[in-house]
Amino acid sequence: MADALVARIENVSLSFGEHTILRNCNLPVVEGAITCIIGVSGAGKTTILRLLDGLLMPTSGHVYVEERDLSTLNEREINDVRRSISLAFQFAALLDSLTLGENVALPLRENTTMSEREIQQRVHAALDAVGLSHAANNLPAELSGGMLKRAGFARAIVTQPTLVLYDEPTTGLDPISVHLITNMILRLRERFGGTAVVTSHDLPSIYEMADYMAMLFEGAIIAYGPCDEVRRSENPIVQQFLAGSDVGPIPI
Repeated sequence: MADALVARIENVSLSFGEHTILRNCNLPVVEGAITCIIGVSGAGKTTILRLLDGLLMPTSGHVYVEERDLSTLNEREINDVRRSISLAFQFAALLDSLTLGENVALPLRENTTMSEREIQQRVHAALDAVGLSHAANNLPAELSGGMLKRAGFARAIVTQPTLVLYDEPTTGLDPISVHLITNMILRLRERFGGTAVVTSHDLPSIYEMADYMAMLFEGAIIAYGPCDEVRRSENPIVQQFLAGSDVGPIPI
């Protein structure tokens, strides 16, 4: 029996003028799993997240989220689909003038009719899940880099989405913080359920969290499958990337 999919990208190409980002790209997103996308800088990993979130539309091909083809939807319908998706930005993107609690509450205030009491309960639960319940009244400037990442996670999960998209969640962090963030993504999946897609260069972190792994190279997914299966791939491009070698088909 095939795995159920929350989303999928089918034969997607994306170009801006003469610059092609993706070419006939395919990616399934398995329900309840963590799928990690790897690839060299500038390969288009973040572009895939933006396609899944409906922030970009493909030049050709299809992006399905919960069996709805985003390219056939109007803006109101895309916004409706987007309510089940959260994007945790690489740099958290918190509003400097709002406290941490106010930042986390923002998606609920803008997109739901929840009462203030319900909002505060959700915010407390989200902050508690990432170990920041003590910092609800702090401004972003008062938080460390690792705390800002976790704050971004809290805002991403406060709406209890079906799909969470993490854009380079461990970039710029020290090894201790990387380990903390990796474990947090795993714990959030266990606590709140749902599905995650993670873009990252941090291979030890990926090996620890990924159920499925996909490698993006020159605009296409050239390897996809369970993490251990991709690690054993005989594709020389995959092996060069995983080994971090300057010898191989990937141009340096």
